[in-house]
Amino acid sequence: MRVLVLGAGYAGVALTRKLERTLDDDVDIVVVDDTGTHVVQHEVHRVIRKPTVADHITLGLDELFDRAEVREGTVVDVDTDANEVTLDDDTVLAYDVGAVCLGSETAYYDLPGVREHAIPCKRVGHAERIRESVHDAIDTGGRAIVGGAGLSGVQVAGELAALRDEHADPSTTDDTDPVEVSVGDATEHAEGDDPATDGATPEEPTTDQSAAGDLDVTVLEMRPAVAPGFPENFQAAVHDALVDAGVDVRTNAAVAEATADAVVLDDGTRIEYDTFVWTGGIAGPAATDGDRVDARADLRVDGDTFVVGDAGRVVDADGDAVPASAQSAIREARVAAANVAKVVDHRRTDEAGSFEPRMDRFEFDSPGWLVSIGNGAVAQVGPTVITGRAAVALKATVGAGYLSGVGELQKATDLVNDELDLDPGTDQTP
Repeated sequence: MRVLVLGAGYAGVALTRKLERTLDDDVDIVVVDDTGTHVVQHEVHRVIRKPTVADHITLGLDELFDRAEVREGTVVDVDTDANEVTLDDDTVLAYDVGAVCLGSETAYYDLPGVREHAIPCKRVGHAERIRESVHDAIDTGGRAIVGGAGLSGVQVAGELAALRDEHADPSTTDDTDPVEVSVGDATEHAEGDDPATDGATPEEPTTDQSAAGDLDVTVLEMRPAVAPGFPENFQAAVHDALVDAGVDVRTNAAVAEATADAVVLDDGTRIEYDTFVWTGGIAGPAATDGDRVDARADLRVDGDTFVVGDAGRVVDADGDAVPASAQSAIREARVAAANVAKVVDHRRTDEAGSFEPRMDRFEFDSPGWLVSIGNGAVAQVGPTVITGRAAVALKATVGAGYLSGVGELQKATDLVNDELDLDPGTDQTP
């Protein structure tokens, strides 16, 4: 019997590692991924400013799995009726039970010129392209525009502003005041970072370009506030942190089109740029025709196929839409693993007329949210918003905690050292 896991992002890795511990050894587990590596997605934006981070957040799949077979290839089609998957080299792989964990792609909403001229920030290569482009813009005293002020866009804007400041003054350090707060667990977002439901938004914030430098950094958001859909106190803290970092924040600013050197808003405003980054939304993977697959709380798409993570548009046991995020993907994987094991057992022992097993149902309850803004961070744990060094330390522990959880202790240490600007090789922890 073969269980096929498509994709090795947060969902695919978490699911595979769980299946290795729960399925009998005679069940084949095959992971199909286009790169053979796993990237800690919520840290990709940091490569814009610190290229060495790429080494800390890129993990070989063979090092993460004990017995799963890794098959490199790009999935171009999933046939849930036939239990078959087609790869880009026309190879067809059959499965007994399958899990679609292919993540998401950047959504461009058919806005003229945006796909052609903007750089997304979903992969290490994207961050490296942004860095190169921004260095050229800094040298010429230009402008960088970030389209979309969800958490991904906020983080990119923060890194661009910090990179500018470091270029102007290499001795620049984080001078935020410490905040003494005791917090519990919180989990960082991935690119799909909007909460499941839109919350109330504060009054439209003002903007201010407070930091000196050779690069103007502008973030554009079509809704009335940054971090749309999050609680007002979190939105306000994120907005203030962006302004303090010297980012020009423009809300109620919907992008209508882009040219090779300018972004045009729907009110006709034209903003010239040297670097244009687009984080305006997410779409499903190409293998599902750009659609995010609808799934019930048991994460089942069809009888033998499940969807986990950003590739799915999941409704949980309470009937609430689950946000596309790292924490959602990891938590969904636990439920999916239990249900895959039930289906595997049922298929092996199936008797005519026997009932399908009762599936576990996913319930989403977020412990909190985190966003980095240059050398600073904003966290929300329950109703409490945390800023300053406490938020930075919390963010560092989340990234390191994930790497430690998959057995990458050295990379976890290196990531913390980079996050807190400690000397390489130190054994200090936040």
